[in-house]
Amino acid sequence: MPVLYMVATPIGNRGDITYRAVETLQRCDLLVCEDTRHTARLCELYAISTLRRSFHAQSSPAELSRLLDAMDDCETVCYVSDSGTPGVSDPGYRLVRAALDRGYTVLPLPGPSALTALLSTAGVPVNTVTFHGFLPHKKGRQTLLQGLVTAPHSQVFYESVHRFPRLLTELQQHLGPQRYLVVGRELTKLHEEVFRGSVAAAIEHFTAENTRGEFVVLVAPPGWHPV
Repeated sequence: MPVLYMVATPIGNRGDITYRAVETLQRCDLLVCEDTRHTARLCELYAISTLRRSFHAQSSPAELSRLLDAMDDCETVCYVSDSGTPGVSDPGYRLVRAALDRGYTVLPLPGPSALTALLSTAGVPVNTVTFHGFLPHKKGRQTLLQGLVTAPHSQVFYESVHRFPRLLTELQQHLGPQRYLVVGRELTKLHEEVFRGSVAAAIEHFTAENTRGEFVVLVAPPGWHPV
């Protein structure tokens, strides 16, 4: 049975990929990608010519079964998401579960992650954290945000460029203007920034000019503020 490596790839700066990741991607028998077109740019940069096949959120059970049949003939297979550590808020977990059920060995090849990048720079207690992935667009969104009011430890989630301004308004509505936030925008990219401050300050800081990109948001525990 093959070994499936879950390979972390850069979240922005392509130089953040590890030597081991490049070597493994070059030598594996099959590279499974969330988006082959997206991964093609990384492969071109690092001379990775491995055969690529796609597996994404819309892949059907039949497509997953056919992919596994192809993987059965390999010794080593790698899976990469569009960016960061696969299996975190992407369809990689489905592939992992199916591979484990077939008896594959599944191993991590660690590296960049937007989640851990923000936690490492937050300056907020993160010994206990709840990670929500991407917030629901509609159903359950307001219930989840209301639950942050009394959540006893730091809460972290991703948000897209299209919904981030709305999110700040919702946080002010549910948590009040003084709740402390840490917001990572475009981490490791050219225009990266980490904002630290109250909800009210965030609303003032983030305007139409600097709400482009992808966001990671940390909501500090109730009543916590830097000394």
